[in-house]
Amino acid sequence: MPTSYETGGVGPGDAHFAVLPDCADAVAAARSFRRPEARTLAHPSGRPWLVGRWSDQEIVTAHAGWAAIAVVGCCPVGPDELKGYASRLRDLTELDALARRLSGSFHLVAALDGRQRVQGTASGLRLVFHAAVDGVRVAATSADELAAAIGEEPDEERLAVRLLWPAPYPLSETSLWRGVTAVPPEDALIVAPDGRTARHSRWWTPPDPVRSLAENAPLVREALSDAVDARTSAGGVVSCDLSGGLDSTSVCFLAARSPAHVVASTWPGRDPADSDLYWAQKAAGFLPDVEHVIWDADESPLVYDDLLAVDDLIDEPTIGVMDRSRVLHHLPALGQRGSRLHLTGIGGDHVAWCSEAYYHRLIRTRPLLALRHLRGFRTLFHWPLGATARALADSRSYGQWLAHAGRQLREAKAPPVSGTLGWGSPPRLFDWITPETARIVGRALRDAAESAQPLHPDRGMHADLEQIRVCTRIVRQWDRMAARAGVPMASPFFDDRVIEACLAVNPVERVTPWAYKPLLTAAMRQIVPDVCLERANKAQASMDATNGLRERRGDLMELWEDSHLARLGLVDGRALMELARRPSTPGLNEGNLYSTIACEVWLRSLSRKRREVSSG
Repeated sequence: MPTSYETGGVGPGDAHFAVLPDCADAVAAARSFRRPEARTLAHPSGRPWLVGRWSDQEIVTAHAGWAAIAVVGCCPVGPDELKGYASRLRDLTELDALARRLSGSFHLVAALDGRQRVQGTASGLRLVFHAAVDGVRVAATSADELAAAIGEEPDEERLAVRLLWPAPYPLSETSLWRGVTAVPPEDALIVAPDGRTARHSRWWTPPDPVRSLAENAPLVREALSDAVDARTSAGGVVSCDLSGGLDSTSVCFLAARSPAHVVASTWPGRDPADSDLYWAQKAAGFLPDVEHVIWDADESPLVYDDLLAVDDLIDEPTIGVMDRSRVLHHLPALGQRGSRLHLTGIGGDHVAWCSEAYYHRLIRTRPLLALRHLRGFRTLFHWPLGATARALADSRSYGQWLAHAGRQLREAKAPPVSGTLGWGSPPRLFDWITPETARIVGRALRDAAESAQPLHPDRGMHADLEQIRVCTRIVRQWDRMAARAGVPMASPFFDDRVIEACLAVNPVERVTPWAYKPLLTAAMRQIVPDVCLERANKAQASMDATNGLRERRGDLMELWEDSHLARLGLVDGRALMELARRPSTPGLNEGNLYSTIACEVWLRSLSRKRREVSSG
């Protein structure tokens, strides 16, 4: 494994680049992004347009007159088809329709008559940032690349906000550097011909959730099939998670229909009550041409493993570092079996199911139906009657909810149902966060509350979109880590077309206490055997987290002995050391440490990178 992506070889799955305007000053700005092995794609003028790293398999470009389009990532569009779009392009707004038509997951970059347009995915899996570099507006796929170009250090107040558990929208999506602006996933960045003026333009809105399950299940099947085909139609060897759950099992069966040879990968859980292996073997029995690899459960890394060794260059703190070793551990062995790409079932939980918060609206529009379902949810999830009633009666706006959260940061955790049926889980700061940090974070929340709008007026759709974007920000970092480990990953459930097909289904049919993932079950009929669709649960790997906290307490103590967060005055290092000595402390099993560890590991990675640069 290379010591950093700047010294490693270029391989599929780790495309990242900067986009420069077509003006004289951009030539100087481009020098900030030229690294060893960096590639450059030029404007017709000869000036640099895209500078960065990508493999030939990850880019399709087309030029026609003064129009140019580049698709970077996974997309089945061919150069001739893309050239047809470029030749017909008369206005950059026409790309809204193209972006909503293509399958896969990709960045879309276009230039027309000196103007630039750059966008990622609505899922948030591929993001865009921009900054003024040497006087011109430069876009990039990673915030840290821009921060390095402008010589800026992370902002301590923004870092303090990331210590919240959880950090709510929109604070969760802000760049960690004040000079670097994040483009919301539903927006495209438009840069004017002068290369200095920029604005955001909305290109995506979620569908109205009004279609019936029966009506949309075929569309979900088609969208998910297209997403898997986009990764497997080239053949070769691909690997798939086969946990035995509905999500990875669906992806595995779809991949098995492709020209690719499929290696299915199962990690049995350590918990004796874990039934994943039983269901995975049942599915594999219907896939005679698929090679099924079952790993030794005792060799599986635990949650919290190897935190001290994390040296990935990531552009924001991520709780994904907690499971980094588990996610990457099997990839080298799959690579030895020839796998060129590893498909996961991540995202199925976020799109095939949906938030119960939809019932906050439904109880006002369809009270009898909503009450019947809510009674079922109360039984299923043990919701207390009083807390449930209060959550349903809460009619605060998103801004009011956010402002209230800013005044309750030290309170005890709210009952889970209040977050489930509300705008989200009320964020909290824990005892090891310093009083000054709490004041900074509270002020940031109250300031944000003055103008914050939810992702959608409906609490259910807001919750669905927020959870998709929270997860894709984790997967985005895992994808870079996996590419660096030699086998890139892909998560077809997070393709925009799949998300749209799922979100369009009436929530009454998509989330119900009477069935487990009914939309995915209906969509996969005739593809996944009925007996494999009967599973109505999934292992939670909670034992791996509990054991990891106990067995890695030495690493956690070392993490806090030389804490960057403590030196910044954001946390009490001694309190964290004491917690590391008592890993069985009630509450730690709920992930209360995750955001703190994520911020600490991120600062250590930044510091390590600075030492590498200074030592030459």
